[in-house]
Amino acid sequence: MKKISLLAILIMAVSMSFAQTKTLKLEDINIRDPYILPVEKEGVYYMYASSSVRENGKTYGGMVAYKSRDLKSWEGPIRVFDVPRDNYITGTVWAPEVHKYKGKYYLFATINSDVIWKKQKPDYPAYGHRATQVFWSKSPEGPFLPFEDKIPFTPCDEMALDGTLWVENGTPYMVYCYEWVEARDGEMKLIQLKKDLSAPVGSSQRLFCASAADWSTGSGAEGNKTYVTDGCFLYRSKTGKLLMMWSSFMDGVYAVGVAESDTGKIIGPWRQQKDPIFVGGGHSMLFTDFEGRLCLVLHSPNSPGGKERAKILELEDLGNTLRVKGPRE
Repeated sequence: MKKISLLAILIMAVSMSFAQTKTLKLEDINIRDPYILPVEKEGVYYMYASSSVRENGKTYGGMVAYKSRDLKSWEGPIRVFDVPRDNYITGTVWAPEVHKYKGKYYLFATINSDVIWKKQKPDYPAYGHRATQVFWSKSPEGPFLPFEDKIPFTPCDEMALDGTLWVENGTPYMVYCYEWVEARDGEMKLIQLKKDLSAPVGSSQRLFCASAADWSTGSGAEGNKTYVTDGCFLYRSKTGKLLMMWSSFMDGVYAVGVAESDTGKIIGPWRQQKDPIFVGGGHSMLFTDFEGRLCLVLHSPNSPGGKERAKILELEDLGNTLRVKGPRE
């Protein structure tokens, strides 16, 4: 009887989940840090978004997915991930990314803790333990599961976020942001991963600081400015140049800039292109649609309160940089 009862509960939960899904337009979906994964064999685009739940007075992080065949009408939300309750960090999830790698799907999730981790600087946000962790699944719809240790992949002595995957000559790496809240001048950092993405290998190293870009003007008064690194994503151009999209603030407005590796390798050195390619939104990523068009998706505006929406733009690969052509029609 117990097995039958548990099965009935499971069927009921799944049925309720499907009953709650809707068909939505992109402009109907409130989302920050959107990430779109095209799955060609299904003819489906998956868009992933953070989604927390409350249990016994505590917030636990998770993720939902929306599905579309045309990038305009979306079905969802479908719940595909919940942070394990015995995970090292269990709080809200930020900036979820799902990468296909060697036949499986890997979730790179920034997870937040409300435990004060280090001494807070005056007028700075609290030093919660913020870190990126990797989970895996056989399906883009999850469930995404932890590796054995259930601990962050970014260094435990850093306030880190926005990890993304890059594979170079068969070696996987995570590029991530070292949080401005701790570093003041936010950094872009690199750490190698095991071949199965189950853990980091060795120590992290800095690629560049946010203030290295002329367009990244920082926030605050002179002599006390802070500079944000946010939303890193890597792309190999048609001429073989390695480009990194990343976000910061230009004169108080969220923007997307491009950095270029002078060696064409992830280690750099990295040179910042002079002007951002988009101003008025950020935390971008790139994907190629089923018609072969290169697209950029980001959230805009950056203001909280439910106004954020995903914007999908068509890009032109110029070889040495990228140019926004306009909204994807």
